[in-house]
Amino acid sequence: MQSHMPLDEVLMIIALGAYVVSALLLLVYFFSRDEWLKHLGIPLAIAGCVAQFAQLTARYEITHVWPLLNLYGSLSLFAAVSVAIFIIFAFRYNLWFAGGFVIALAALFLAYGVTWNEGSMPAVPSLQSYWAKIHVPLVVSSYAAFMVAFVMSVLFLVKYYFERSLSGQTVDAAAAGTVAVRMDSPGIAAAAAQGNAGAQWLNTIPSLAQLDVLIYRIVAVGLPLLTLGIITGAMWAHESWGAYWQWDPKETAALFSWIVYAIYMHLHTRNAWRGVRTAWVSVVGFISIMFCYFGVNLWISGLHSYKL
Repeated sequence: MQSHMPLDEVLMIIALGAYVVSALLLLVYFFSRDEWLKHLGIPLAIAGCVAQFAQLTARYEITHVWPLLNLYGSLSLFAAVSVAIFIIFAFRYNLWFAGGFVIALAALFLAYGVTWNEGSMPAVPSLQSYWAKIHVPLVVSSYAAFMVAFVMSVLFLVKYYFERSLSGQTVDAAAAGTVAVRMDSPGIAAAAAQGNAGAQWLNTIPSLAQLDVLIYRIVAVGLPLLTLGIITGAMWAHESWGAYWQWDPKETAALFSWIVYAIYMHLHTRNAWRGVRTAWVSVVGFISIMFCYFGVNLWISGLHSYKL
């Protein structure tokens, strides 16, 4: 008798395939600015995101086990929310130039998550709590927002240092004040006019001032989610282990990441720090998030460890 592939696995294949093709199209669009590539890549990104959420729903309906309690499930949600957050910001601020990078990262994380698919197993007693349906989505969604902010921060830094190499002096997004449309990369603009390929690519993305504001707005989505995630995690820990906080490696790493992004939000209120410095803080923050997500869970023994 021929066996059929489960619906959730079919949806996962569709999502991963859509992401890969969308990422390739939007990466080529970043360099070529051929509009048809964007118009084809956007629907594929949306289709992949929808397929992922459908996959998580189907997995829950098939197994009757909350699908976010292992690395496979959490990475699936991480990829889906990353793409969803990016799509929302991209439609609002026309950020499709960065789509290839965001969706490529989402596809890589999703592909890695698939390697952790061990089928459906009942959750251990401490994970059979309603807090699992609140805490995990909040934390993973915050990670997703920080990933999008990371991509925008890297693009900011690439443009900043490229402008610096051309002009021989530093530039600062803070100098643009509140005028988001100010052209603050004269070296890139001049080099683009002379046919410099790298300058032509960078000249088509938003100004440093605009990128700086976008990073701030995306972090402003992620930090409240992480805050609520830490609070609900403490509530869950008290219910399961009798204490709100035990300085478990995961708790400590999450607190460190929260402090980094809280510092980012504070420094962004100061003109002397806004721009390249806060972009670097965003990058450091995402590195800390990745350590919290993977380093602690895979390499360090603790209450949140995926180690066998």
